[in-house]
Amino acid sequence: RKNINMFCVINLRWRKRFFRILFLFVFLWCAINLFFPREHFAIIKKYSAQYNVEPTLILAIIHAESKFKATAISNKGARGLMQLSKSTSDWAAKEIGLQNYSYEQIFDPQINIQIGCWYIEKLFKQFDSFTLAVCAYNAGSGNVTKWLQKYSPDGKKLSYIPFKETRDYLKKVVRYKKIYDFLLIVFHKR
Repeated sequence: RKNINMFCVINLRWRKRFFRILFLFVFLWCAINLFFPREHFAIIKKYSAQYNVEPTLILAIIHAESKFKATAISNKGARGLMQLSKSTSDWAAKEIGLQNYSYEQIFDPQINIQIGCWYIEKLFKQFDSFTLAVCAYNAGSGNVTKWLQKYSPDGKKLSYIPFKETRDYLKKVVRYKKIYDFLLIVFHKR
């Protein structure tokens, strides 16, 4: 009888541990999905492949720019998931060949992500650097070109980023990209 009671006590301990671990796993899963969503991933995957950019970079940019709010509008008038300006969007739509495009369509995740992926690819081609492309996405390629002339010993890397907003933005995008890289490895969504 003593052996049976001991078995029940041990069994009860294991059940409590199991439910604690299960609760912790469910809590972490919900927290990850709440704080690092992967909405529109099929669209992101499609256009990141088409324009040869990493899907985790696009997820990180969207997270930093709009926190996945498709109707977001910045105080400077940039719109949508990837916070695209009218001039950039109009230029991209023309280059991509989007028929009957109007800036009001920029809230459509399909169009916004396509234009954003095209634009970040252009910046990568222009600067041939992750850091410079991300800085240019935030501050504009004209500013980054000026900074390279002023703050670069070799014309290829910045020793200083004069805009605090851009310094902070770069740190955020790098941090978010690392998190999304980890999440996509763990959850096998590549």
